[in-house]
This record gives sequence, C-alpha cells and structure tokens, in this order.
Amino acid sequence: MAIPGNFLSATTESIDPNTSGWAAKLNCTLSLGSGGRNGDGVAGIISQATGEMQARTYSSYAVTPAEVYWAFADASSAAIPERIGIRWLNSAGTEISVTWSLTTSSALATWHRISVGGAAPVGAARAQVLISSTATASGQVTYFENVYLGYPLRFAGNLLSFDAEQQEIAGTAWAAETNCTTSRTAPPVSWGVTWYYSGGEVLTCTVTANGNASALCAERPPVTPGVEYLGYAYLNPPTSGSSCWVELRFYDAGGSQLSATRSTLAATGTGWYRQIASAIAPAGAATASLAVGITSGTAGQVFRSEGAVVKARTSTTIGSDPNTNVIPFADAGFEQGVGQWAVTSGVSTIARSTPWNAQAWTDSYSLTVTSSTATASVLRSGLYPVTGGVNWRAIQYVKRIAGGWTMAAAIRWHDATSALITTTTVATVTLAADSFWWEYSEDMAAPAGAAFAQIQLTFTATSTSSTVQLDNVQLVQVLPLRTVTVNQTTASAQVTLRELDTAQPITVYRVLADGSRTIVRGDDGLIEKLTVTADTFIFTDYEAPLGVPFSYRLETFSATTGALSGYALTNSFTLGPGDRNYAWLKDPLRPILNRRVLVKQAPDWSQPIDQQVYRIRGRTNAVVLSGVRSGREGELAVWTQSDEERAAIRFLLATGNVLLWQSAPGMGEEDVYVSVADIQGSRVTTYAPEPWREWRLPLTEVDRPTGGMAGSPTWTVRDVAIENATVLSLISRYATVLNLALDQRAAG
Repeated sequence: MAIPGNFLSATTESIDPNTSGWAAKLNCTLSLGSGGRNGDGVAGIISQATGEMQARTYSSYAVTPAEVYWAFADASSAAIPERIGIRWLNSAGTEISVTWSLTTSSALATWHRISVGGAAPVGAARAQVLISSTATASGQVTYFENVYLGYPLRFAGNLLSFDAEQQEIAGTAWAAETNCTTSRTAPPVSWGVTWYYSGGEVLTCTVTANGNASALCAERPPVTPGVEYLGYAYLNPPTSGSSCWVELRFYDAGGSQLSATRSTLAATGTGWYRQIASAIAPAGAATASLAVGITSGTAGQVFRSEGAVVKARTSTTIGSDPNTNVIPFADAGFEQGVGQWAVTSGVSTIARSTPWNAQAWTDSYSLTVTSSTATASVLRSGLYPVTGGVNWRAIQYVKRIAGGWTMAAAIRWHDATSALITTTTVATVTLAADSFWWEYSEDMAAPAGAAFAQIQLTFTATSTSSTVQLDNVQLVQVLPLRTVTVNQTTASAQVTLRELDTAQPITVYRVLADGSRTIVRGDDGLIEKLTVTADTFIFTDYEAPLGVPFSYRLETFSATTGALSGYALTNSFTLGPGDRNYAWLKDPLRPILNRRVLVKQAPDWSQPIDQQVYRIRGRTNAVVLSGVRSGREGELAVWTQSDEERAAIRFLLATGNVLLWQSAPGMGEEDVYVSVADIQGSRVTTYAPEPWREWRLPLTEVDRPTGGMAGSPTWTVRDVAIENATVLSLISRYATVLNLALDQRAAG
C-alpha cells in the first residue's frame, strides 16, 4: 500500500519488484530479499568491510529551503543498529549536508521504525534518503523497506508542533518538570506497517529520586474557553505496575495554570500505549499544554513518550471530522474514568475497565457494570445541552461479559433550569450472550423547551455475578431515520427512509390499527423487495386511508438468501377527511389526476352472481350451481361546481384507469378500487350557463392495480420551465401532451 504523500516511487518505497530505486553509496552491496510487509521485497545492505555502510535512493527529489521534511523506513538487523538520514543537495547535485537520525539503541531483527525530520538548509534544491549502519565485520546485513520521504505526516488537528509531537528534529519542545532528566533516544520499536505517526526518536525521562516525576511540553497553543479538547500521548512505562499518566492543562493569558485533567494508564506490560485525557477549556483559558509523568517512580527508572497531541475534539480520536456528539469525551469513552455517570438505584457498581485495551469498542477503555444479584439498576449520565423540537439519536455500544442482562434506554429531557420535562423510553432489549459488541440506537424527538438531555440506562441482571461493558455513548442531532409527513390538501403521506443499506432489498407496508398490512406503491410499482440505489428513499403514499390511524413498517432482506434481516416501524399518523360530504376519487397510477368531489348519493351496491337453477322432477328443492359472487356494482352520483372542476373530473376519467374511491369514516363506505363505465354529466338545472354538473358514475369493484406511479400533484408549469431550457427539449422527453401533464418521461 502506497504511503500517502510519498515523494518516492512505489518501487523505491516498497522494494518491489526490485532494488532499482536504490544505489550503494558507501562500503556495501545491495541485494533483493523477501519477507517484507509493504510487499514481499526488501533491500539488503551487505557490508564489504568493517565500518559504516550507506545506501541511498537512486533519484533525488525537489525540496524548498526552510521547509520541514520527514523520512522514515522499517529496518531489521539482528547484529547492528541503524539510522536514517536526509541528504541535501544543491541544484548541481553536490551534497550540502546530511540530517541524521539518532542510531537505534540496540539491534533488533523484528521490523522496527527509524525516522528523522529536519528543515532543508539554505541552497538545498534536491534531497535523497540515506540508510546507514556501522558494521563490525564484513558480510553483515541490514534490511529495510517501507521508505518515506515527504512532508511530516501529522496527527489530524494537532496544535503542537511536529517536533513536540514526534521528537524527530531536536526534541527541545519538552523539558523536565519534576524529579527527572529528559533526553531524546531511539529505541527499536515495532509499529504496524501502515501506521505512519510513531517511531524513531522518543522523549525519554529518567527518574532522579524515588517519587513522582514528570515532563512538560513547553509549547502553549491557544485555546477557546468552552471548547472541548483532547490531550494524548503514547506512554512506555518501565514496568507493568508503573502508574504513568498524561495530563491536559489549561492556562490563562498570564500563564497561570487554571486546571489539569489527568488520565492514568493501566498498562498490561512495558509496551507503547496511547493514553487520552479530555476536558472543556474553562472560563479564562487562553492556552493549553500537555504533561506526562509517573507516580511513585523509583530512582533510575525510565519512562518514555511520543506521539503527543493537543487538539479540539473531533468525531474520532485521531480523525479530522467535526465532533457531533454532545456527550463529553470523558462520559462517552471512559478513557480517564467513569465521567459523570452514576448508579442512581440498584446494586450495580461501575468502574473504568482494566487493563488497557482489555475491553473497548473505541480507543482503549470502557465502562464496566457489575451486578451481584439478579436485579435492576439504573445508570444516569450528566446533563448535556440540546435543542428542543428536533430529532436526536442516542447510541450505545454494549458487550455482555458474564451472566444475563436486559437493557432499556431512555432520555430525560430538562428545561433551562434543569427541571425534568419528560422522559422518552424505548423497548427493553435482551443482550446477546456471544461476547461481541452490539450497537443499540434510538431516535427521539426532543420536546419543545428542552435545553438539556440526560441518558438513562436500566440494566437488569437476570443472574447473579453478571457483568456488562458500555462504550462509545453518543447523543447526536440527526435527521430521523424515518419521516412521515401527511398532506391534507392532497390526502397523501410522504415517507422518507434514511440510512438504508443499498445491499439489502426493502419492502414497505402500510399498517392499520387492527394490524392489517398493505404493501405501498412507489414510482416503479409496489415496494416489495425493492433494491434501492441510494441510502435515502422517498415515496408518497396517495392511497393512505382517511380519518383512521396508520403507520408504516420497513422490512429489509438479505440480498443473498432473501431472508428477513430486520424491520422498523414509524409512529402512527392520520389524514383528516375534512367535510364528510366530500369524497376522493384517486388514480393510483396517475396521482396528478386525483380529485376531491362533492357526493350527491353513494351507490346502492349490488353483487351479481352467475347461477344456474335446475328443478329436478320428484324433488322439492332445486339444485343451484353458482359461480363466485362478484365484487360490488353501483352508481355513484357526484357534483362538480365549476368549469375547472368539470374539466378536472373529465381528465381523471379520460384514462379509463382503475380508481380508488375514499369516503370519510362514518359514511358507511370503505375504501374501494373501482372501474368506471360509461359516464354522464348533466346540468343540475335547465339554465344554460349553469356551472354545476351531476355526474353519474357506474362503478364496478375491482382488484388493486399493481403498477408504479407517474407524475405528481405538485408537478407544475414552473417545474417544466425550470427543467427544460427550450420547448424543443420537451419533444424528446414526452411522447404526448398527456405524458407532459403527468410528467411521464420517455425511457432513456
């Protein structure tokens, strides 16, 4: 995988498929080896005699004086330590100087990082990468690969300088604060091949006398009061039992310290561990800095640090996307303790998980909830600022460790005085026993007047000695996953489904209060195992009932097996029927034609049946052979009251399509799909200019049509003008004037 921003070619970086990007410079020969991580190939530098040997990149690369550049590589040698350098050349190719890294403190056959940073000197125009080792005999080999030359690769958003972050230039940004001496060393440390933010030189602190010791970054980047910041660094403790820590500090404009937030490492050994502290900059804060240290150190003990960061909080610890979670980092991730969480009832206890990285969904720790009895316990967070009247999503990552658990999540909404307004709850879930992390999320609308929100989690242990982990708790303002907007004017409901998985087909039902379901119609037909092409899907349901509650059920299916993979429900909604003397005549396939009409008389329904009667001699009763009784038939009488209404109903009936007749509840008529036979529209008086017409509509009940919709009641002449530059463009888009009126475009 190519390193981002690398000046070197892929062959020079990865030594694949050959060593053509490299040349021997001093006392060595080059060979192609195998066993690399960035591709299989590696370069081997073989010493010709005792003494220093060097290899360089075959090409040189353009640089600008005073700009800072960085070089690193992964090296391996069982016998001799290594170093890396940047060789600065002038425009004629003559060497000006070399910026060398420190030599690794010991040899290590395992792949480890060597790196160096420095500013290009005056007169520099080109640069090369040098790899160097000092052989103690001929035939000794140093291997290297995964080589980079370019601008420093930084932790996103870091307010500290590159040297304060990585110690790669001079290491002067850090100094001893208490009971220690500081230096810069280069221990051989193994990092992942695609991890580009650590390695090479590190801050090394040696405890002077028994007791606490610390080092402090001298840089003071500016901060804004009220903004949340993260401070973190990689720590290398002297023993697994050492109490090493990182501390985020804030200072006023005069340099006086206002606050310090410490996060203590629970190390598993003597490796390298990222430890995170977080805090909101207090009132009066002007700058911030970072400290690292050890509690109760022993004289001569060495603790190390690198990868130091101070940054405004982002969506992830090392990312750059803005943070949207209103829950402070300390309460959301539990990296420095339990935050503001508390057990308000029940026997459960809470604590930060231990040791480092034993239980975590994100970063390195989580909240451990332990119950000694099979009872319920309520956990509550702090109060967090929210906006009332908008949708919020509460998210928790939960992992069942021991025993059995159920969980019920709720949000307690508070006003500006912190008084409780109401509590929104969701259904209780049973936590799976498979020791995986599971995400649980709930969308909830904040009531008007809400200024603060509090997460409440009710954990119920179903057996004694039960343990569950909680991590990455979020409360974010989002558009609802499912939005339904009813339109009384068009007697319809617009449904918006968000965050869909395009790999999973969907089916959408309209559900009535009695539980009956009907698959709803979309532009391309009934929405039944439909493959969606975007994560948002919008449709309008023009066949929703009048005056009775209805909701929608979304089902998702596996694209491979077709099995149901999940479902979701919306809230209930009702379309007001309006004046009960009116009814709707709708064309399910052409909703632009839908009309609300004044009813003179409902049909007197009949239900014909084909029968043959046989009267058998000698029998009292006849034998009757019957078919299936057909749907209802009857005549509906409606009035139009203007020339516009008359034209509209003629337009509606002109297609001959199946129609949906809907009446207000209580009128004794259920929704019915009908076919309309020969129609008659007569004046209601003999007066010639009379605008009223009485329409006699012979109806026959039929099955619901299954096609898709064309057009929309909101399609207007303005839409035509916006979407078409000229009248000529309409000719290729619409076959007929009717197609234009219905916005039914030609294929292609």
